[in-house]
Amino acid sequence: MKIARKILLFILIAIILILTVFCIIGYSTYSSALKDEPLLTRIDAITSRENFVKFSDLSEDYRNAVIAVEDHRFYDHGPVDFIAIARALYVNLTNWELKEGGSTITQQVAKNVIFSQEETFSRKLGEIFAAYDLEKNYSKNEILELYVNTSYFGDGYYGIYDASHGYYNKEPKDLTLDEASMLAGVPNAPSVYAPTVNPDLAKQRQSHVLNKMVEYGYISSEEANSIKNEID
Repeated sequence: MKIARKILLFILIAIILILTVFCIIGYSTYSSALKDEPLLTRIDAITSRENFVKFSDLSEDYRNAVIAVEDHRFYDHGPVDFIAIARALYVNLTNWELKEGGSTITQQVAKNVIFSQEETFSRKLGEIFAAYDLEKNYSKNEILELYVNTSYFGDGYYGIYDASHGYYNKEPKDLTLDEASMLAGVPNAPSVYAPTVNPDLAKQRQSHVLNKMVEYGYISSEEANSIKNEID
């Protein structure tokens, strides 16, 4: 029993030390990224852009499509979704490949606004601290605004305003379900899913978005199938 207790104590101490190191790395990475320009200054520069699209000026179908495919528990969890992280770890470990990520929309905003797109361990840890800072200062709707206004949609279009006008020549509030579900899927991999790059893969991604919208109750299977039939 004494040996078992010593082993458990050793494991507990090791976990605490590892978590402490992770926190130091994450906070240091976040602080370094903000050295030249504070978070609120960066956000103010984005929201003051002429073509910044407010939450109320996004079509409901587009908002729902983004949440369904990117972070369906967005309004229910905090800055970090530990359930999604655990699920992603399980999927990736059981498949022996990086098939799924666990980043929330807030973490993706942190990446778009604060960090480079380079995938590093320290950056992922920094995102966590950034996400908590973002949700301390902004509402969920404001964070969703930031996400769609800072995402890259391929073909040189940064933000939903440029993407909506560039691909469909219309305001974001006027996007149909067909158009909204297409654009919602692009930022995951713009070089692959942009409609002008690979139409077939873009349509496959759109079908995935529609399936997620059905799964989480945003649209009916009949509505999804109607669009899929047009895609085919």
